[in-house]
Amino acid sequence: MNVTVSEQGCTFKFDFAKVYWNTRLHTEHERLCDLFHEGDAICDVMAGVGPFAVPAGKRKCFVYANDLNPESFNCLVANIKTNKVGDFVRPFNADGHAFIRSSAADLLNTPHSIPIYPKTKKPSRTDPKPVEAPTPLKTLVQPRTFAHYVMNLPASAITFLPSFVGLYTRIPDLPASEIRKLFTPHTDTQLPMIHVHCFSTKSDDNVAEAKSICAEISRQLGHEITPETPDVRIYDVRDVAPKKRMFCASFRLPEEVAFREV
Repeated sequence: MNVTVSEQGCTFKFDFAKVYWNTRLHTEHERLCDLFHEGDAICDVMAGVGPFAVPAGKRKCFVYANDLNPESFNCLVANIKTNKVGDFVRPFNADGHAFIRSSAADLLNTPHSIPIYPKTKKPSRTDPKPVEAPTPLKTLVQPRTFAHYVMNLPASAITFLPSFVGLYTRIPDLPASEIRKLFTPHTDTQLPMIHVHCFSTKSDDNVAEAKSICAEISRQLGHEITPETPDVRIYDVRDVAPKKRMFCASFRLPEEVAFREV
């Protein structure tokens, strides 16, 4: 049951008996990771052994990766080390509800930057003189807010959405008015995209399913989200049973939700 899997140029080692892994989700892992850009901050709330977090770290994204299962967390830590992405990926072992809030506060208050160096050749045996320390090509500065939240626990992830209510009004020692300034038009910083996986029924066109999923998101947030809302996409991931399908609902966190007084 101890296996090694390669995906997106990364190596994952884990015990199938103790953690969750589904090889059929490799295209979904790639699809979401393709949305991430170098220097983005990503919050992976239910990270498992790292199928989103580790490849995102390879892309030089700053990742906060969390999983409540101690076995998954231990594998996540090991996979971060194996893939040499420790500069970019930080592992956590916490409850997802609390992590959504604590990670947002930590990111706002924790400066972090990483110099990016050119690749250098090792000294050869015929020319063993030491190589001079290279000059950084650039320095990536960790953003103060997340660009994306990933919530890949389809059986219950949607019930974690209330933790985003008042996300930026609960930050200790940092007024919401100051945080709002980070999202003013001239900064080019937008409120984060949330990607929440869930199960629903299946049909030929998924129209009813999209409305149903949006209705549940609206109920959890106390704010109306519809399939026609800008930046909303209900993506059909895969069939899991004859009448059951896995979806990923992506939407931008509404300002009214993020800054609601609670």
